[in-house]
Amino acid sequence: MPRDVTAEMLERLEKDNVKFLRLQFTDVLGMPKNVAIPVKQAEKALTEGIGFDGSSIEGFVRIEESDMILKPDPRTYSILPWRPRANAVARFICDVYKPNGKPFEGDPRYVLRKAMEDAAKDGYVFNTGPELEFFLFKMADGKPSTLFQDVGGYFDLAPTDLAEDVRRDIILALTEMGFEIEASHHEVAESQHEIDFKYSDALQTADNVITFKYAVKTMALMNGLHATFMAKPIFGINGSGMHINCSLSRDGRNAFFDPAEPLQLSKVCMYFIGGLLRHVKAITRVANPTINSYKRLVPGYEAPCYISWSAGNRSALIRVPAPRGNSTRIEFRSPDPTCNPYLAFAAMLAAGMEGVRNRILPPASTDTNIFHMSAEEREKAGIETLPANLYDAQQALLADDVICRALGDHVVNALTTIAAVEWDAFRTAVHPWEIERYLPTY
Repeated sequence: MPRDVTAEMLERLEKDNVKFLRLQFTDVLGMPKNVAIPVKQAEKALTEGIGFDGSSIEGFVRIEESDMILKPDPRTYSILPWRPRANAVARFICDVYKPNGKPFEGDPRYVLRKAMEDAAKDGYVFNTGPELEFFLFKMADGKPSTLFQDVGGYFDLAPTDLAEDVRRDIILALTEMGFEIEASHHEVAESQHEIDFKYSDALQTADNVITFKYAVKTMALMNGLHATFMAKPIFGINGSGMHINCSLSRDGRNAFFDPAEPLQLSKVCMYFIGGLLRHVKAITRVANPTINSYKRLVPGYEAPCYISWSAGNRSALIRVPAPRGNSTRIEFRSPDPTCNPYLAFAAMLAAGMEGVRNRILPPASTDTNIFHMSAEEREKAGIETLPANLYDAQQALLADDVICRALGDHVVNALTTIAAVEWDAFRTAVHPWEIERYLPTY
């Protein structure tokens, strides 16, 4: 890190009365990790980095190659607003390096940075704006439960929405951490909520997703609640999605907008959609990474499960929201908030850029409600389905060279190992549904 940047950060730490630093990073699953250091170690962290044992982190390295270095990114500096200001605690999000000074290829942040650098060769910046849904449940005997905190519905107010104050506390905390909050509201299901923040380039947005989930969980716990981003915690009601609005910009202008084209969507936009649809089955492995993710991707609960696109149809996998102009974007609706945003964004960008570079046009748009179509009608229209489970999604990933190259061998191998362990544990478990259905009869 340049000397002047280090000096500036040290001055800021002193001015903000920071006593401790949290150096954060994520594992392959997107779980935030951190090591806390006293502020006296700040200069070392900013200049040399702080070492840690990577062998204990999911998807990182084997024990014989465990040494890793955390190097803070000064742009991610933020004071944790829920900690006492008298002895302030700040955090940096870090990049992970190997002892030889090279970036660690298993660092999800590096994977996304590499994909963005590849797109930059053609002059493009990838911008993303996710919409994260989550549930607030009551605690039971000090542990998370699935007891609803309220019985509100979409856009409801108090008294049916009992989480207005909690959402306010979350928004105040996020605002202090530099977020520009655009809206918040109660979602469709009981105890389900959404808070939207402004888009940015994909790397900053991925950092914000990790920070968002960390802040939401912390503020919920401080209010005696448990916040979960699990895709489908309750059977029979809507699950939680993470719709991703995305666009390419070039020379500061939106590359998806062209007033002379049909629907005012540029050829670049159409090619990006074409690439995304071509590789979406492989992308599903990282955008929907858990066994539970696939309980959400079923008909009847607003989540897309059919591979299609439309200018406005919300049953489509990809839709193009209004208005057009500098805000022209596409909305990718299948991801859920359990995903690792760095890997999901990297996979999306790689697919989209392959579409742009090879001029891959999408199929005709689907402007009718796909959920109301019969299987024969969908087959006639050429509408395929997303992978039905984690095993199928993993096989789709391994069959897709473009997405595998974007993620890199290290990450793909880690995801393969994780999927095998998860699927085997799920496959061999005896579920209460089986006991209820079969025990009385057989």
